[in-house]
Amino acid sequence: MCELLAMSANVPTDICFSFSGLMQRGGNTGPHKDGWGVTFYEGKGYRSFKDPLPSAQSPIAKLVTEYPIKSQSVLCHIRQANSGAVSLENTHPFTRQIWGRHWTYAHNGQLKDFKQALPVKYHLPVGDTDSEHAFCWLLDQLHVKYGNEPAKTERVFEFVAELCEKINKLGVFNLILTNGDQLFAYCANNLHWLTRRAPFGQASLIDAEMSVDFQQETTPNDIVTVIATQPLTDDENWHKMMPGQWQLFCQGEQLASGQVVSTYHEPYLVCE
Repeated sequence: MCELLAMSANVPTDICFSFSGLMQRGGNTGPHKDGWGVTFYEGKGYRSFKDPLPSAQSPIAKLVTEYPIKSQSVLCHIRQANSGAVSLENTHPFTRQIWGRHWTYAHNGQLKDFKQALPVKYHLPVGDTDSEHAFCWLLDQLHVKYGNEPAKTERVFEFVAELCEKINKLGVFNLILTNGDQLFAYCANNLHWLTRRAPFGQASLIDAEMSVDFQQETTPNDIVTVIATQPLTDDENWHKMMPGQWQLFCQGEQLASGQVVSTYHEPYLVCE
């Protein structure tokens, strides 16, 4: 399967340290050699870097580790292909527009019979992965349920958690989703997170000989939350999420969390 990485911070922050560890798992310390991507939000805009090459061998990935782009919301993905060819159009993260915002998504896992179970109408996939198809279906469901963006975005993500539970019944569906402000994570079987805040300490990567003293790189007011499939450091307190658990962060702080309890029955929302 693939691996995910995301960051939510209250001040523009670079993700060079965490990404340096993740990229080694893309063909060096890990088997995720079928492409990688990262999306940085800057105000209402975003920058995406993608490459179907293994991240451990990608000159573009090396550029990202050496180019300290600062952002308050970042989403990364390294791919081990199981659905769809190894190609640029099948490389995560995927970004689509809804309600005047760019929404970015990445998935870890594998889904069966997804085209039949998740019919799409308004948001059509470009590639042929189960991941992008599920993202399009999810956006369709938001469009059908809400039409215009509701006043309370937190309720949208509560609904997204219910959608994730339905998708997860098709296989394994670990998801990270952001609209540039809020960062949402749903755990099917494997996600971890930590929040760094004062007093800051030192951290060392598992996959690379690199450490950083965050006290030298931050201010006492900084808050940074990192979400990853597997812990990236071996000397910090990572929290393992439980199956069906979801977390919502904004500017590094936890806004909401929950455990999905299936209360719906088929048929679900269908785009007709």
